Amino acid sequence: MTIARLRISPELTMFLPASRRQEWQEVTPDGTTTLGHHVESLGVPLTEVGPMLAGGRGVPPSHLLAPGDEVEVHPVPRPQPLPGEPKFLLDVHLGTLARRLRLLGIDTAYHNDMDDPALVVQANEERRVLLTQDRGLLRRRALWLGAYVRGSAPSDQLRDLLERFAPPLRPWTRCTACNGVLRPVTKDEVEPLLEAGTRRSYDAYGRCGSCGRVYWHGAHSGHLEEIVRMATAWSA
Repeated sequence: MTIARLRISPELTMFLPASRRQEWQEVTPDGTTTLGHHVESLGVPLTEVGPMLAGGRGVPPSHLLAPGDEVEVHPVPRPQPLPGEPKFLLDVHLGTLARRLRLLGIDTAYHNDMDDPALVVQANEERRVLLTQDRGLLRRRALWLGAYVRGSAPSDQLRDLLERFAPPLRPWTRCTACNGVLRPVTKDEVEPLLEAGTRRSYDAYGRCGSCGRVYWHGAHSGHLEEIVRMATAWSA
């Protein structure tokens, strides 16, 4: 037998081409191509791969396959262990998810004009998990850690991230515009910045320590509170 076989976990088959979306995959060992490269060549980013078992024994991505080998490829465990409290950097296509993560008090960097190399540099320098739906970006060798965001709707994406990383939630403590930390302020401190209707209707305010933006529970608070409620339930 000149082939090896990889058993791709059902949670990972979504990354395979539609024509090859099946559990068992055949690859050809050549003595130089690593297991990790074989897995990525099938379409599965290594950022999404957890334990890989050959004969019940764990093997690393650098493992060299031999003809006849069979390897089980499992997804990353959930919640995924990280060195320290999770903090994130999102690519340009995930702006709504970024705002929701900030609403929950999760340290979330986001820029709507940053290219892929710059994203990798910031993620590495600040030790942020780079979140994206771009598999090519996740395959960049220089990237210290990334994660594929599952789902097309922001609510599905948010639930996926909370289940995968289980970050502590601190709702209403970060600026949704810039990620700065909010501090409570009195109405007198921010009164010159408020419209008359807001001054009359609200008494509790917070202000971003980075950009100075003022926050209060206004017309959209019901929608935002529902996001917080759902996220809290998912994280319980």
